[in-house]
Amino acid sequence: MESKNPAIDNLDINWEYQHYSELNKDTLYQILALRSEVFVLEQQCIYTDADFKDQQSWHLCGWKNGKLQAYARVIPPGISYPEASIGRVLTAAPARKSGLGKWLMQLAIQQCRQQFPEHPIKIGAQLYLLEFYRNLGFQPIGETYLEDGIPHIIMLL
Repeated sequence: MESKNPAIDNLDINWEYQHYSELNKDTLYQILALRSEVFVLEQQCIYTDADFKDQQSWHLCGWKNGKLQAYARVIPPGISYPEASIGRVLTAAPARKSGLGKWLMQLAIQQCRQQFPEHPIKIGAQLYLLEFYRNLGFQPIGETYLEDGIPHIIMLL
């Protein structure tokens, strides 16, 4: 998976897209560790990350020098919503502000469309990222809501 952005290409990211059943223990450990670092420690949210959706999902990982830099979970239709979904979207702190998050989401959207072409994509977005997701084509639907103390909004592509 390649980008068309020279600044991102300089990041030298190696992308892997695997179903949970294909993940090895070390990869799964890095995914869970980075999700905890970002969502629990940085955002100070106490929540259960192990929601039993991982086993039915696909995992998009961006690696550099053996370290996970970007991650998103692609969830088949019928698990979180009737639509396909993308969740647990994150970039490691050192990779932020590089355009990697946008690249990550573009690849996740591409994978969703290839795997689930008949389904729209629905996400529960943190409200402060509303414009980020709008720029990717998502449209807000409904009212904002609190999830783990953070304002969110449902968006559809």
